[in-house]
This record gives sequence, structure tokens and C-alpha cells, in this order.
Amino acid sequence: MKRRSNLKSSERNTQPVNSAKKLKNTEDFGATSISCPNSKYTAVLLKGKAQLRQEETKGVKSFPADKSQGRILCHALTTDFFHYGTDSGHVVCVSLKDGKTVSSFTHTVGVREVFPAQRGKHLVFTDEKKSGYLLSTSTESDSCLELPDFSPTITGALWDSWHPERGVFAAYDHEKVYVYALHKLTIYGSWVSLVGSECLHPSKKPMSLENGVLTCQLASGQTSKLTLSTHSYLKQAGSSSSKLSKQLTRAVMLNRLDEGLDLVRTHTKERLLKKLGKACLIHMEVELAIQVYQLSQNVSMVSSLEAIRGIKENKLLAGHLAVFLGEYNLAQDHYLSSSCPLAALEMRRDLSHWEKALKLAKDLAEDQIPYISKEYAAHLEQTGDFLKALAHYKNGLTHNNQEHNEACQAGVARMLITVGDIRGGVAKAIQHPSRVLKQECGALLESVRQLSQAAQLYEMGQYYDQAALVYMQCKDWAKVGELLPHVSSLKTHQRYAKAMEANGKYKVAAQAYKRAEDWDNLTRILLDHLNNPEAAVHVVRQTKSKEGAKMVARFFLLRKNYDSAIRILVLCQCNDEAFKLAQQHRQVEVFAEIIGAEATQDDYGNIAQYFEAERNHLQAGYYFHLGEQYRGALENLLMCDSTEGGLAVDMAIEVVCQAKDICLTDQLIDYLTGKTDSKPKDPVHLFRLYMALQRHTEAAHVANSIASEQLCSGNYRVSHDLLFKMYRELLDHKTDISTEMSTNLMLLHSYLLAKIHVKRGDHLKAAHLLSRVSENIRMFPAHVVPILTSAVIECQRAGLRNSAFNHAVTLMRPDNRKQIQQKYRRKIEDIVRHPHKSEVVDDMTPCPVCGSLLPQNELLCTSCKSNLPYCIATGQHMLREDWSVCPHCDFPALHSQFLLLLKTEKACPMCCQTLGADEVKKISDCSKYLATVNLNRRTTASP
Repeated sequence: MKRRSNLKSSERNTQPVNSAKKLKNTEDFGATSISCPNSKYTAVLLKGKAQLRQEETKGVKSFPADKSQGRILCHALTTDFFHYGTDSGHVVCVSLKDGKTVSSFTHTVGVREVFPAQRGKHLVFTDEKKSGYLLSTSTESDSCLELPDFSPTITGALWDSWHPERGVFAAYDHEKVYVYALHKLTIYGSWVSLVGSECLHPSKKPMSLENGVLTCQLASGQTSKLTLSTHSYLKQAGSSSSKLSKQLTRAVMLNRLDEGLDLVRTHTKERLLKKLGKACLIHMEVELAIQVYQLSQNVSMVSSLEAIRGIKENKLLAGHLAVFLGEYNLAQDHYLSSSCPLAALEMRRDLSHWEKALKLAKDLAEDQIPYISKEYAAHLEQTGDFLKALAHYKNGLTHNNQEHNEACQAGVARMLITVGDIRGGVAKAIQHPSRVLKQECGALLESVRQLSQAAQLYEMGQYYDQAALVYMQCKDWAKVGELLPHVSSLKTHQRYAKAMEANGKYKVAAQAYKRAEDWDNLTRILLDHLNNPEAAVHVVRQTKSKEGAKMVARFFLLRKNYDSAIRILVLCQCNDEAFKLAQQHRQVEVFAEIIGAEATQDDYGNIAQYFEAERNHLQAGYYFHLGEQYRGALENLLMCDSTEGGLAVDMAIEVVCQAKDICLTDQLIDYLTGKTDSKPKDPVHLFRLYMALQRHTEAAHVANSIASEQLCSGNYRVSHDLLFKMYRELLDHKTDISTEMSTNLMLLHSYLLAKIHVKRGDHLKAAHLLSRVSENIRMFPAHVVPILTSAVIECQRAGLRNSAFNHAVTLMRPDNRKQIQQKYRRKIEDIVRHPHKSEVVDDMTPCPVCGSLLPQNELLCTSCKSNLPYCIATGQHMLREDWSVCPHCDFPALHSQFLLLLKTEKACPMCCQTLGADEVKKISDCSKYLATVNLNRRTTASP
């Protein structure tokens, strides 16, 4: 039975190398166990000894060479090495090349089985306690790791030939296969993990393992392949989060971190990225870790890893990575065993682990102890351990760093005061050059009610505001007075002022209130105690204080000076109080005058209601208007008596224009036309209303009516100016102009222009103009006879005898004859009795529209039927080649005639604006002016 068992072990050990090769013929040494041979060597186990035979030279070497190693219980051959285990626990690796022992490891108990990796760097063995171990022979000192959850029934082990450096192997018995992985380089050192297990059919005998595929031999001699469940994730795409997590776990356990990165790159879930990142840090895979944290957008971690990616020393690198994982004790161990042990000290300082930092500093850097002590003391001061902080501040004192010593001395001073040594702490603070320390110690002293010493330190530190406040608590007013010029706190000045007021020192209090900018109390002091209203009013004017204004107003009210009281209240925008005061003392007019444009809508409403109650409708309407209460404004304005009618109507027009309310507009129109009270008002008001509302058509009708009335009254200049203004308005707004308005303006202008030419002695132009007026003499009923008489005289002078005869005939009519002046009557009668019908022929000039010739004083072209534009200087129709306009009113004039007229006249005859000859420019292209003519051809007659 023992021989059978040994043969089975030998068979298992033969499988790693050329298991299918035919064995060579060898001599029989009576062996009890034969190893798996390779092409050059054969190993035979005989009575606790192993013989290694080289096939070419037939040379034989026996093991163990040292009898103290005990009896060999197991052995195995690989391509380059011979391994054996003894009953005394020795596991030995011998090089086949030179026969020297490569490694030797001593176990605590006997070794039963050995299963080496093909390259000989790792070896799995079982001992007499049926425990399993992994021995690494490639390191400077052999390391042996116990296999977790190792089954006592294990009969063999196979190493994964795919990337063997990853240290994956499978241990098996008759029922199961157990997959293990060696994690060789991690921050926690090396360890072996059980990745998983797989059921195995008893008929299958494992022969090889490659990339998770187990090749087994069947009883029939054939082979079959089994993909282990630990590697199945390689062929299955995970979709759910739980599957991905399991796949990532398997990849990490199999040392396949790069495949784990591929998994999380396609499914960037934060939890999986965090898990893989931690695994990369544990396995010291810095480059992979950087890629993972870049995917998770962890900028700080990427930056930290970038800083250490160039470190080649494993211990130092492991220390840094352990810090990232929060394993500070482990990091310290790595740092201390690295080439940079001071990194452990820096880590503890950065983490504020001061006790541990001090211990490390004693061993590594004694010169850093004072600085660490100072930092530790500052930490203890913050946490309230003052006695301990005092001790460490004292320990922090050195002899070569003044700035550091000053910080420690400042800490000593603070701690002395805190623990109760007031005198010592104050002495240290006074000697110390720092102002800030004096403030800090002053605050500490103030908290323990050591006020005089606190104030002294504040003053020495030039913290005058705090010093003054503490001196106030000590009632040391003299000292406070000395410090006030340096005090900037308004609150401190105010407290001092109140104290001085309580002591009856009002002038000092007033000055302090002024420095404190407490204007209300300053005003109160000036009025109640110093009787200085002028200064109080000045303060209120400067500060606009409402409370101060009320105090000043009460002061004036007691003296019945209502005007001043109201003014000061309005000045400070106390409008409600000012109005109530004005109403109470019937001073609303004064209030209204004072408030002016500063009033609010409510202020205007209150004023208007007051005047309405007083039946002062004009003022009520005015203030309702300012308050945008248009209906109330119009109602009051229309109630004004006749003495205020003109002003009231003008205001009413302004009201309806701003209101833009059709109902209010109709109400005003009804009032002006007399529909309201059967008393029509002056039509000028209605004209102004229409003009303000920009209702130019209605304004034109009213203007015609007014002009007609003025014509009938003989007010020709008034009528002319009104029509001219209306004409310009209609042109500016591109509104049609009635024929009646155009004709009336032309006739009025002709009459006024004739008077100018009579004065200048140009009788021909005057005669033509007066003849034009005489032909429409019905429009001038107030001066029919004088106009006709002038026409007869001017025509006679100009040689227009036929025209003079016709006008004289009209004068001789019975209704006109009696009104002829005596001095002209005989001459006119002679013209009628002895007529001379010779006539100076009028010059023929072209029509500016169509070019046909017509008399120069004719304004209607018989060819094109156009109403031709007339010259405002002569009354003749315009010529294209002699065109100019008045720069003020834009009315046309013959350029040559206009310049001639302006030699004697200083103003435009149409708009009466002062004008010089140099301002009149000749126009070569008059098309835009003739467009106005074409427009006038389509005008409608006045209704």
C-alpha cells in the first residue's frame, strides 16, 4: 500500500514536464519512488534518499548531502530545478545546472508533498498536519505563506501557465478544485487568497491549467477542458451593477487589475471606480490608479499620485500609498524601513499626531523638537489643555530662531495668564514686541475682570478703541478723554457722550455726540440744554435726520414759528407731519410752496383735497393735476370763476393731454363749445386743445373760423399768423390742407406784402397784389373801401389803368361811394367818367410744374391745373431757375427778389423771423418743394 501511494505521488509530480513522452530505458535500483523525468534528468527516491541521475553522463548524485536534514519524503523535478522535502521540515531547491543548493527553507514539521512552479520561483507544499503553504524562493529571504481554507484532502496542485508571474494556481482533490492567487507586492506585504472553488467529477484527473481552463484526463484516456467559475467572467459581459461588482472582485483577486480597468471604463460607476482605485493602491499599481481616478474625476488624488509616480523604492512608495488609504501606522512602518525615514515624521506633523511626532523626532531629528513642540502647544491651547500647552511652549524655545522664539514666548505669556499667573503673563506681554500679543492678553485679562491691566495692554498695543471701553468700565474718564482723539469707534464716543451728559457736562457731551455722529442726540443737547437752535437747524440740514427735524419743529412750534417748523420738516422729508402741522395752523399754502417738486403723489392729493374743501378750485385743480388725479383736476378747473377762466382752461387742456382719457377730453370739448352751460368759450381755447391733442384737422377748422372772425374784425396780422402757424403744423404732420386755408393765407399775405411794397415805392408789385386782394374783397368786409381805394391809386401809379378803372367802378357803387375819403373821391370819379383802359402787360414766365408760359402774377396754371407756389417776397408764382426758401419757415421765394427785399427789410415777410441776405441760399433742385404742390392739387375744399 505504501508503494502504491508513493507511485501516485510520483505520477502527480511527473505531469508538469512532458507528461506524454515515452520514458527512457533505465536501470532498476530497487526504487520505491521515481520522479517525473525530463529529457536530461531522472530522480529516484530510495529509503529516504533521493538519487538524481543525468541521462547523458549516467552520473548519479544523492540527496540529502547533510544527514541533519532527515529523510526525504517527497521530491519533484522541473526544467531547471530539483525540489525535495524531508521529515524534519526542510524544503530544498537544487539547481540542475551546477548542482548547488539555490534555497533551503526549514518548516516546523515534516513536509509530505511539494508542487513547484515550472520556473521554480514558487512552490506549494503540504506538511504532516495536512496544512498547505506557498514558499517563494526568488526573494533574498525565503517567505512562506499559509494557504487559507486549505482542504486536508488535497492530492495535487497545478500552476497557471498563462502569465505565471501572477502567481495563480489550483489545488485539487477527488471532488473539488481550489483556485488560489499570490499577491506578492502590496502595501500589506505578500499574502495568498482563495479565489474560489469548483466541483470536480471523480473520473477527471487534472493535468494542466492555462488562463482558468483546466485540462483533465478521463478514464478512457481522452482529455476534456473545464472553464473554472473563477475565470468565467472573462467570457461573460456583465450588465447589472451586482454582476459588474462580482466580476471586478474576481479580477482583483486574480491580480488582473488591468482587466478590471477595462470593466469600469465601459461602466463608469462611482462605487466600482472607488473599489478598483483602492485595489490599485493596495497593489501599488500607481499608473493604473491614476487612470482610475482620472475616470472618477478625483483631481486631488490624481495630483497626489502624479507626485509619487516616479518613486522606484517599494518601501517609500508603499508608505505614501498607505497614507492615501488612511493606514498611518502601516505608512510609518514603511517609511522607517525606507531610505527616507523622515517622511514618517513629516506625516505625523501633517496629521497633527504630535505625541508620535515628538517620539519620532527624538530618534530621527532632534533639531525639529522645538518646532514640533510649538505646533503641539498651539494645538493644546485650542483644545483647552493650557498647562500642557505652557510646558510645550517652553520646550519650544531655541537659541537660533528669533521669530520662532517670539511665537513661543507669546504662547507662554498667554498660557501664564490663562492658568492664573497674571503678573508673570502681563510682564511677558509688556516685554514682547508684538502688538497682537498685547491685544490677545488684554482680551484674556478682560475676560477674568482684570480691567486696569487689560486697558494698559490695549493702550500699549495701540488698540485705543478697546482701551477706552475698558477704561470706561473702570470709570477712569480722564484716561478716556486722553484716548478719544485716537478712538475711531463711534460707539465708544457715544458711550462717553452719554456719561458726560449724565455728569452735566453738556458742551463736552455735544462734542462727543458729534464725533459719534449721533445727530439726534446732538440736536437734543443743542435745543434742550445749550439753547442753540441755529446750530441744531444746521445739523438737521446737513444730516436730514427725521427725528432731529421733529425736535426742531417742536422747538419752533412752542415759539409759534410755523413757517420754520414746516420748512424743517419738509427739508427732512417728514411730509406727513409737515402737512398735518400746516393744516392745523392753516399754513397749507406755505407747505405747498416749500415742498415744491419734492412732493409725492400723496402729498399732492392731500394739498388738493384741502384746497377743494376751501373752494379754491384753481389751486385744487393744479395740485390734483400734479398728483395725476386728472378727473378731480378737470372737475375743479371747470368750476373756476370767470376771473380765472383763461388760466383754468389752459391748465384743463394740459390735464386732458396728459390723461389721454377720451371721456375727459369730451367733457372739456363740451365745456368749451357751450354744451355744458350754454355759454360757448373763446374758440382760441378749442384751437389750443385740438393742437395739444394733435388733432390737426379739427384744429384747422377752428383756425379757419378764428381767422375768419379776425378778418371780419380787420385784425389781418393776427389772422395771418394764426393761419401760418396752422399751415406749418399741417405740413409737419403731413395732413391735407384745405383750399380755403391755402387761399385765405395767400390773400392775407398778399395784402400785408402790398403794404411793404407801397412803403418801398414798388407800385407795380403793390398794384398786382392789391388787385388780387380786391378780386376777393368780400373776405375783407371791415376795410372794403380803403382797400379798393389803395388798389385804384396803386394801379393808376403803376400804369394799370384798366385795373384802376375796374376797381373805381366797384367803389362807385352806392354802398361804397359814401365811404370814400373826400380827397380821393373826385379823382376816382374822373377815372370812371373818363376811362383809359390801357394796361401794362404782365411778363410771361414758365410754370414751375409743366413749363407752360403764363403771367408771372398768375397762381393757377391753365395747362396743368396746378395751384402754383407763390413767392413770399413778391406774390408771383415761383420759377425753377430762381428758387430759394426762408430758412426759418421753409416757404419759397424767388431768390433774386428775396435778396432785393432783404436790402430794406430785416425779417421774412411770412414768418416775421429776423433774416439776413447771407442766410438765403439758391436751390438748384426744387423737386421736393414741388412735391408739396402736387399734394396741394389733391387738397379738399373746406367744408
